[in-house]
Amino acid sequence: MERDSVKAFLGIVGRDLRLALRQRADALMVVLFFVLTGALFPFGLGPEPNLLARIAPGIIWVTALLAVLLSLERLFLADYEDGALELMALSPLPLSAIVLAKALAHWLTTGLPLMAAAPLIALLYNLDEAALPLTLATLALGTPSLTLIGAVGAALSLGARRGGALIPLLVLPLTIPVLIFGVGAIDAELAGLSTKPHLLLLGAILVLALPFAPIAAAAAIRQAVE
Repeated sequence: MERDSVKAFLGIVGRDLRLALRQRADALMVVLFFVLTGALFPFGLGPEPNLLARIAPGIIWVTALLAVLLSLERLFLADYEDGALELMALSPLPLSAIVLAKALAHWLTTGLPLMAAAPLIALLYNLDEAALPLTLATLALGTPSLTLIGAVGAALSLGARRGGALIPLLVLPLTIPVLIFGVGAIDAELAGLSTKPHLLLLGAILVLALPFAPIAAAAAIRQAVE
C-alpha cells in the first residue's frame, strides 16, 4: 500500500512537471518578472555601488516573494476548473499528500529557476561574492516555505471571484517571517555575524509548514469541491 502511495505521489509530481513543460511560458514569465523587477530598483535609487550592495539582500528576497505570488494562482486553479481536483480528492491518496506533491512540482518549476536567476540579481547589485552561497542557501530554505504557505492561500481562493487578487492578501502576512529571516541571514553574513540563528529559524518555518500547510490546504480544497 505504501509503495502504491509513493507511486501515486510521484505520478502527480511528474504530471504537474509535464504540464509545466508544456506551458513553459508561465515559468519563464515568473523568472523574467524576478529579474526585471530586480533590475528596476537601481534606476530609481542611482548607481552608487555601496548603496546597491547594502539593499541587495532585501531586493532579492522581496522580488523572489513577489515572483512566487505571481505563480500561485495556477497551483490548483486549472485542475479545479476541469474537475481533475475533485477526482484527486476522491482518490485513495490523502488529499494532503496530493497538495504536497503539487507544491513540490510548483517549487521545482518556480523556486529552483528563481534560485538559478538569483546570482544575476546579486551581480547587478554588486553583492559580495562571499555572500552568494548563503543567499542561495536562504532561498533553498525559504522558497519551499513560500510555496507551502502560498498553497494554503491558493486553496482558500478556489471558487472565489478574483481569486488571483485574493491570494496575495491571504499569503503576504504569513510570509513576512520568511522574508525577515532570509534577509537577516544575508545581512549577518555581510556584517561578519553569525548566520546560524536566522538559518535555524528559516528551517523551523519549513519544518512546520511541511506537515501543517498541506493539511490546511487540503481542508480548503475539500470545502471548495464539495
